[in-house]
Amino acid sequence: MEEQKLIQGLRKGMAKAYRHLFSEYYNWLCNYVFNLCNDRPLAQDIVQDALIALWQKRKTLIITTSLKSYLFKTCHNQFLLHIRNQKVQFDTLDKIRWDVVSEATLEDDLYDFRMERLNMLIDQLPPRCKEIFIQNKLQKKKYREIALDMGISVKTVENQMSKALHFLRANATVFIL
Repeated sequence: MEEQKLIQGLRKGMAKAYRHLFSEYYNWLCNYVFNLCNDRPLAQDIVQDALIALWQKRKTLIITTSLKSYLFKTCHNQFLLHIRNQKVQFDTLDKIRWDVVSEATLEDDLYDFRMERLNMLIDQLPPRCKEIFIQNKLQKKKYREIALDMGISVKTVENQMSKALHFLRANATVFIL
């Protein structure tokens, strides 16, 4: 089919002209785009998108060069559009990655700050109260074990733990940010 008739047929919306264009140029265009991206399925998608765009704007189609040049240029532009879209996606992923890393770092810093503050508060407890609290909460000993180890009653351990927890709660306002 002559190139000008093919272009006229496309403008008129003739499916026969579009099928002819597709069968004539599709493989060439796919090979051209494949050389750009080295990905056969991607090349086929880009060429199909370019040919669909051509069909969608067929009524306003103005081709000043050869049809072949126009199609190659259209596919090239479609490939560049794909690259730009990928860059935007990568930029978005980088931002998300940065946000996650920053948030994790902030949480780690906050945790470290809270632990440092908690240790400072524990250090402010009276010696016996501090020892009982550490054995119970950090060493995971039961009240009875602590009482036996220290030679005191279980009731004394309970009272000292109550005193320690009350003091920590009263001074824990820095833990809430």
